[in-house]
Amino acid sequence: MRVVAGELGGRKLVSPEGTATRPTTDRVREAMFNSLGSAGLLDGAVVADLFAGSGAVGIEALSRGAAHCTFVERDRNALRSLDENLATLDLGDRSRVMRSDAVPASATLDVDIVFADPPYDFDGWDTLLATVRADMVVTESGREVKPPPGWTARRTKRYGRTWVGFLERTAD
Repeated sequence: MRVVAGELGGRKLVSPEGTATRPTTDRVREAMFNSLGSAGLLDGAVVADLFAGSGAVGIEALSRGAAHCTFVERDRNALRSLDENLATLDLGDRSRVMRSDAVPASATLDVDIVFADPPYDFDGWDTLLATVRADMVVTESGREVKPPPGWTARRTKRYGRTWVGFLERTAD
């Protein structure tokens, strides 16, 4: 696994052993961030990487112009990989790691964009979207995430077995 583009493009990332996390492929990250970049949503943004795993998604955001990323992860193996990646890439001043469950942590984060790539068996999208405070959530799942009331899908795209959705909060 590597950082796809931006200031850290090409740099290698370590990933946790086992199946507790779902790694985001380079192809999916490239498509996701090209879309955000073309919309001008990433430059200077404050973002959160929920269910962070190795931190590849949040690190890609930082590499492509996000100002700061909060990584939320609870798995010990994943946290070791995440900490190693942040240290190796010298991103300590532009990041924070929360060792916590993602859903309750999301209620405390004041960010522009949330990236949510939960484990395979996650079924709490409605709860997460009711809790998160950001106006945009980029979802990654094995199935299409249908936006609940208060959210609309700006874009949804399937990449093999992975669905990526760009959900925006609607005005009440």
